[in-house]
Amino acid sequence: MKNANHGAIDNQQLLIIIERIEKLNEDTAAIAADIKEIFSEAKSAGFDPKYIRQMIRLRKLDPDELDEADELTKMYRSALGI
Repeated sequence: MKNANHGAIDNQQLLIIIERIEKLNEDTAAIAADIKEIFSEAKSAGFDPKYIRQMIRLRKLDPDELDEADELTKMYRSALGI
């Protein structure tokens, strides 16, 4: 953010912001690695990661959205003969 004295920036504030973002990026990478490992465990246990991801997406939907998605899927499958 610009300071009142001649357009100078607050170096300390900028450094704090950058360090916070860097820390969150590190946390994000660690979480992504953890999730990848869990999917690997699931696959080793005989579960299909593709369908686990699908179930995670579906669990985010409210019941009405889920019902609508089910009906549309049935309608499209029927239209395609599958």
